This record gives sequence, C-alpha cells and structure tokens, in this order.
Amino acid sequence: MHLARLRLRDFRNYARLDVEFAPGFQLLLGSNAQGKTNILEAIYLMATLRSFRGVGGAQMIRHGQKGYFVGGQVVAQADHDIRIYWSPAERQLSLDGRPVRRFSDYLGTLRAVVFCTEDLQLVKGTGRIRRRFMDLLLTQTRPTYLGVLQSYARALRSRNALLKQRSADEAALESFTRELVRLGNEITRARQELVPRISPLTRLAHRRIAHDAEELRLEYQPSVKEDFAVELARSRERERAYRMTLVGPHRDDLNLLLNNQPAAQFASEGQKRTLAIALKMAQAEYLSGLMGTPPVLLIDDVMGELDVRRRSGLLPLLESAQHARGQVFMTCTEENWPRELGRDLKRWKVEGGTLAAVAGAS
Repeated sequence: MHLARLRLRDFRNYARLDVEFAPGFQLLLGSNAQGKTNILEAIYLMATLRSFRGVGGAQMIRHGQKGYFVGGQVVAQADHDIRIYWSPAERQLSLDGRPVRRFSDYLGTLRAVVFCTEDLQLVKGTGRIRRRFMDLLLTQTRPTYLGVLQSYARALRSRNALLKQRSADEAALESFTRELVRLGNEITRARQELVPRISPLTRLAHRRIAHDAEELRLEYQPSVKEDFAVELARSRERERAYRMTLVGPHRDDLNLLLNNQPAAQFASEGQKRTLAIALKMAQAEYLSGLMGTPPVLLIDDVMGELDVRRRSGLLPLLESAQHARGQVFMTCTEENWPRELGRDLKRWKVEGGTLAAVAGAS
C-alpha cells in the first residue's frame, strides 16, 4: 500500500499542491513552520478522517479561505481515488467518485500510523487518549467495530441526558441501559482480545529501542469488572447524584507499567518518549501482520528527539516497510535528518507551502 498522488487546495499553508510519490522513503526537509507536518496531517486525514493534532476542520483551512480540499490516489490491491472537502457549511467525502455514506465502508482504504510529539500523551495523558489508541486499531482491523462504537456513544449520550432530568422516564432509561450493556460488552470483548496481541509486539519494540533497559507491561483495565448490567444497577444511586453513567467501556484504560510501576508517574521523559514510540511501532507491526502489507508510516521529526542508540532501534521497522514496498514519510530539518537511513530515499524541499524534489537525491 502506498500513496501515489496527493492533491491539496487551501489546506493549512498550501494554496495548491499536486505531487506524485513512489513507494519507499520520502524525506521532507525544511525549516520550522514551512509546511512539513501539514503534509503528514493531510495524509493522516485521508486515512482516519481526523487530524493527529487534535484540531477540528476549521483550523485546517488556509487563512482567509472558505474551505479545504484534500485528495489522493492510493495504490493497494486495487487503486482508489479519495476526495475530501470541508467547510463550515459543507462536508463531502467520496471514494472512487461515489459519496461515502458510512465511515465503516471507507476506513481501511488508506492505513497509516503517525509518530509525532503528541504521542507522549499516550503515556502522560488521560485514559481517553489510550482508549482512542485501542479503538483506532480496532476500527482499522474490524469492519463492524466503528458502528458499534458510534452506537454505544449515542446510547450513552441519551442515557446521560435522561439521568440529568429531575424525574427520568424509567422505561426509556431501562431501554437505553439494555442497549448500553449489549454494545458495551462487544467493545470490552474486542479490547480484551486486542491487548494480548499488541502487548508482546510493544514489549519487543520497546526492548529494541531501550536495549533491554526496562521491562514493559501492558494491562487492559476495564471499567466493568464482572457483569455490566449488575454493575450499572449497583451504581444507580450514585448515577442519580452525579447525573451521568459512571461505569462502562467509556471509562476503560490501558495501564502502561515500566518495571512494575505506572509509567506516567515514575518514568523519565526519555523513557516516556521511548514507550510512546514502542506503542506506535507495535501498531504498525500489528497492522502489517494482520493485513499482509505495512501501513504508510508518518514520522514527524521524532528521530531528532532520540539519541543514536534509541534511533537505531527504530530502523528495523523502517527497513521492513521499505523491503515490503511500503512507504515512509519523515520530516526533518537539514541539520537533524538521520544519516544512518542511507541514500535509498527521495528528498523533498519544503518551503513556504511548496514542495519540490531535491535534484540528484535518491
């Protein structure tokens, strides 16, 4: 799988961009604030329909314009044409010239894994960020999971709205409770199956980067310990006091333990960064193993933050992606691009919202 063509109109600082990419390593070179990360953001947007920077559509429109367009051609087992238009008044998503009615029919057209500074929040941030990490992997690998997740979120919103009322309709509350239990059990089962599969991949990736310096363990921590329906019934009085649903997979977490201690509290900044990269490496390797082809790797100036020893641990993932005819996009400044990547790459100069191939680079 690779992105063969990228088209941008009024996206971030790009007024217009039409560029073709081959499989292999694409090195985006340029000073800060020239638009390197914006390229990765556009590719990730096509893969997941969201920004890895955690911003909404309005923030991605070029200053003074009404909306943005992001499009591209993906080459996999079949070729696909993706077109996304977003403005405050209009949203369009089409695949191969046809409007996409359900996101579940679209996700997987382009699979991508991003490595960026925001990944530190996987370790330092709230459980919501780690839940999103699990859910993204499941939506990329299970066609029905996104629909279950969206239905659960709707049932949860409706149930919480009833709990906020002074005298809730008990029949309606019971109906949404049954729906919540049915969908919540599906989500919990999927997460319970996922974590034991990605845990050894994460440990192996961590060992490669940290060179056996620390022992890593991942533990799925479900909010529901035994029976969801029973635990909801037990929490009913507390729910009425807090006016919200207090138990369920929307309260799950993924515990990250280094040497049996919570990484968020006890790990150094360097250890947290290493752990975050190991999680993303595991995500990429899990997708590769399950789908038979590596995802597109988007690496946003991460190598510059790692020392040489830790950087060398990341190289096998990049090399395996290239050997499998995959694709890697990496942003760097001219000063900090990792020379150990060798010369088997395509270099691009990014400057002021323009992208140009560097002559003679290969």
